[in-house]
Amino acid sequence: MSDVFDLPLPPLIDERPLTLIHEAIDQVARVVLGKEHQIRQAVACLLAEGHLLLEDVPGVGKTTLAHALARSLGLEFQRVQFTSDMLPADITGTSIYDRVSGRFTFHPGPVFTQLMLADEINRATPRTQSALLEAMEEGQVSVDGISHRLPQPFFVIATQNPTRQTGTFALPESQLDRFLLRISLGYPDPEAERALLRLGERRSALAQLPSRLSAIDLLDLQRQVRRVHLAEPLLSYVLALLDYTRRCGRFREGLSPRAGLGLVRAAQAWALLAGRQHVLPEDVQALFEPLAGHRLQPLEGREEQPIGPRDILTAVAVP
Repeated sequence: MSDVFDLPLPPLIDERPLTLIHEAIDQVARVVLGKEHQIRQAVACLLAEGHLLLEDVPGVGKTTLAHALARSLGLEFQRVQFTSDMLPADITGTSIYDRVSGRFTFHPGPVFTQLMLADEINRATPRTQSALLEAMEEGQVSVDGISHRLPQPFFVIATQNPTRQTGTFALPESQLDRFLLRISLGYPDPEAERALLRLGERRSALAQLPSRLSAIDLLDLQRQVRRVHLAEPLLSYVLALLDYTRRCGRFREGLSPRAGLGLVRAAQAWALLAGRQHVLPEDVQALFEPLAGHRLQPLEGREEQPIGPRDILTAVAVP
């Protein structure tokens, strides 16, 4: 790899939170067996100040992963089971008239937490799904014309089952774009599944998981992510990837500038987890597929074989 990406930088302000985040990753990996790579992707998403979409069939550990992350990272946690009859106020909260004071009092909903698990989000109607938009983008919710700030850090992990299942509503594109990454856990490999069958249900171990770091440590790590260096040739590589999705004529829409900003921040987080203060092309490549996969919709009616993020990485040369 060219030395152009390896520019010397001052040492990290504080390596302690970085050590603790690796301890948290190892701890989660002892509960969610055989999924170390996806756990690192989820943590990188959090450090990049994004939100995560877990898409998979039921029973592979999506809910357990979210709960284990909250416990290990020392975050306040709320789980919301989305259903077809859920209303937006069930998420954001509502104002209730207080006869004693003669005023309306706001009662916060479950979104007022640090890590919210939106379980089976695609079982709710689009109107209820959209209630999360402002919270995910602005870090606040507005009820009756009044804005209420959410705790920091604020992180949404949403799970959804494949849309081919009955009783599901596809997430609108505006909602999908708010998720920095979309990952799939998949079935465990034979060795991990053998260990799971031997050890039994791991969800009971969640209550005993200690917090490896605090919310203040996470905010410090998010600040450190923003300081990770991105060399000009690497920036040109990101721009080339974005440009290819817009000019290749194989997608309904190319990746937006928001997606480009997310890719840079996610690559910075991936580099920091690797103990580096500079981004390499491998950092961009490691997270390009989970970042682009849910944003790129293929054009219909074309004879060519559809292409995906991996094909784009093959087509675009590293500068």
